[in-house]
Amino acid sequence: MTTIFVTGTGTDVGKTFLSAALIRHWRAAGHAVAAFKPVASGFDPATAEASDPGVLLAALGRPISDIDAISPWRFAAPLSPDMAAAREGRTLDFEAIVEFSRRAAKSAERVLIEGVGGIMVPLDERHTVLDWMSALRLPVLLVCGSYLGTISHTLTALRVLAQRNLTVAAVAVSESVAPGAPLDETIATIARFADMIEVVGVPRLSSDAPNHPALARIATLIEG
Repeated sequence: MTTIFVTGTGTDVGKTFLSAALIRHWRAAGHAVAAFKPVASGFDPATAEASDPGVLLAALGRPISDIDAISPWRFAAPLSPDMAAAREGRTLDFEAIVEFSRRAAKSAERVLIEGVGGIMVPLDERHTVLDWMSALRLPVLLVCGSYLGTISHTLTALRVLAQRNLTVAAVAVSESVAPGAPLDETIATIARFADMIEVVGVPRLSSDAPNHPALARIATLIEG
């Protein structure tokens, strides 16, 4: 059994894109796969299929009606979960999220748990995504973009993860729409400071991303 927690250096860096591609890669290889996005903000029921949990369900080959099973905490406002929940007069139960994730981690041969936003996004008044990852102690796939500024964001994230003694299986650089340094140069620079953690680049706009060699490499690193 292999379980990975997918986190990012921030929002809109490609976590769901990479997660869906990994799901399809594993399914094509014949593995039983489960995926979860326990907490989602910016969720609109009218466009559920296009939401992050909707994209994961599509990759899994499951109907949108299964959304409660993989993403039980969904909020309308496109804000950090603590703020989005407050808009609805709700609060997140951190221990319930952790317990849900622990059960999810045992649900299939390959399990992917996708976080929300970046590693320091608040979940409630006292806990962040980093605390969530620390409670689970799962290997982490850190997703970053290739936009200008990503190198500092990524190396800062790696330092914080190391301070919590979390294992980073790989860093995935998902090519950004926003302009930045060339993808290969960004990968090389991050790798130079990544303390032997492998850095893999994935073209964000590639239509054949599930079949891209980078996905096979990331899957191999996750599987150990």
